[in-house]
Amino acid sequence: MANLLSAERVSLTLGTRHILDEVSLGIGGGDRIGVVGRNGGGKSTLLKVLLGSQPIDSGRVTRVGGLTVGVLTQEDALPPGATVAQAVLGDRAEHEWAGDPRIRDIMNGLLGGLDLAALGGPDAVIGPLSGGERRRVGLARLLVDDPDLLLLDEPTNHLDVEGVQWLADFLVQRRTRPDSAFVAITHDRWFLDATSTNTWEVVDGRVEQYEGGYAAYVLAKAERARIAAVTQERRDNLLRKELAWLRRGAPARTSKPKFRIEAANELIKSEPEPRDDVALTRFATTRLGKDVVDLIDATVLIGERTILDRQTWRLAPGERTGIVGVNGAGKSTLLRAIAGLVPLDAGKRKEGRTVQLAYLTQEVRELEQVAGRTVIDAITDVRSYTVLDGKEISASQLAKRLGFSGPRQQTRVSDLSGGERRRLQLLRLLMAEPNVLLLDEPTNDLDIETLTSIEDVLDGWAGTLLVVSHDRYLLERMCDRQLALLGDGRIRELPGGVEQYLELRHEQQARTAGTRSSAAVPTSSAAGVTTGAAESAYSPAQQREARKDLARIERALSRTEERESRLHDRMVQAAQDHAESARLSEQLRELHAEREQLEAEWLEAAEVAG
Repeated sequence: MANLLSAERVSLTLGTRHILDEVSLGIGGGDRIGVVGRNGGGKSTLLKVLLGSQPIDSGRVTRVGGLTVGVLTQEDALPPGATVAQAVLGDRAEHEWAGDPRIRDIMNGLLGGLDLAALGGPDAVIGPLSGGERRRVGLARLLVDDPDLLLLDEPTNHLDVEGVQWLADFLVQRRTRPDSAFVAITHDRWFLDATSTNTWEVVDGRVEQYEGGYAAYVLAKAERARIAAVTQERRDNLLRKELAWLRRGAPARTSKPKFRIEAANELIKSEPEPRDDVALTRFATTRLGKDVVDLIDATVLIGERTILDRQTWRLAPGERTGIVGVNGAGKSTLLRAIAGLVPLDAGKRKEGRTVQLAYLTQEVRELEQVAGRTVIDAITDVRSYTVLDGKEISASQLAKRLGFSGPRQQTRVSDLSGGERRRLQLLRLLMAEPNVLLLDEPTNDLDIETLTSIEDVLDGWAGTLLVVSHDRYLLERMCDRQLALLGDGRIRELPGGVEQYLELRHEQQARTAGTRSSAAVPTSSAAGVTTGAAESAYSPAQQREARKDLARIERALSRTEERESRLHDRMVQAAQDHAESARLSEQLRELHAEREQLEAEWLEAAEVAG
């Protein structure tokens, strides 16, 4: 492939910081490059150097003649007085863009979910739009322009799970010209794995280059560390643990990067499972009992919007659940209702007597009260020691695990970056030793290394965990169960995980589009024109049988839940009897396997029943 851009022995110092130290790299046609690294490590500066907007101290950057370059920065550069159509389409005539399926795909994929109709449709003015909406408009404009080289700084910010899936598909399927490429800074590990043919890590003035996406990057980095006999033992353990999860996860996750399976197995052969779910559930049951938080026949209204409509949800001890949904569906409101911070309009909320609940909000205002104190003082103000993974650790040790080195622990809270404040916020919650933890978008402002450290800490935390996030990788990594809010007031179980959620959303959008089409076509019984559902691929007899199966499976699932509840009760009573606890744990494993089989059968029957 043609070489589009080359950087040769580039060095750059800003103030006292050495950002780039004789870095050489190249971007070829067809390259899809993901850039990772610590916050403040120089990733955005590297993009500016490639763009040519950041002067360098030495070296040179060369581009092929006629190369067009487009950049998405984290700053908003849209003119507030322009309309959405003007910002995205420029001077293109309507027949030009309306007849281009690529542009229509971009408009639907990035702007279709925005409530532009309420603001005047495509003629909506940029100024009143939210930050997330403006970012979508900026990304749409860049993709419509279709430059040879795309430089994207955190393109998945403000995108929901659907938006991230669409963007990944678009970049991989639509950007297929041999003379085009893109470089994307991202902390979204699923997006990195789905799109990247190469990964660059910006670290200590260097740009380390790896072939493949995130899974291949983790393997190569762990293998390099092993070969070089790196002494940073803690960091190596985290990499091997992350690799262990990647290799034991869904086959689709590891089939794309063609790394050597033998090398991976060699690295993780002595690595334990990332999380012992049964042991943690047993410990959580001991701490919590059988009652955690129940929402019973709950209804929550915000203005004229129905967030919950007569829904019942009983949280179990040790439950680890991820919540996904469209923007505005009420995910954060659901967390607040569980926390008791939002009153129910109907139904009731019941909380267990032993519940100690902690809630990580999207705001960091609660740190204002300790703004003048040091990091370590802000943590020890809560508690000096805590128990994690069955071991007592100090506040300083836990702070170090989450990225606050010894000197950094003496920094004043008011001087911390956004990502550091987020880490401190979580640290203070964990030091309070909660047994129910609610996390609302915990990945905001965090780099991959910090996310990996947080996941490692929470692997050893025993309690009930609820996570609202658009980070698909984090949901799969930390949670054993997913639920969806689709904006219709219902809480839906997702036995098939995020993939099932995306299928549900596709069906929902198809139904909405069908309804609009039907409403636009007049019907006449005299003319014999009727509207209705599409003909099923299954016969009425098959559908009747499937509905019977659904009823049978649902009864079996109900009985399974009752048996699981009784098992939890017995585990509480047998907490001091190790032999009995082990026997009950084995029964719980078998019960979980039985439930998974029933859920798979339910999905098959539901597809036939329609």
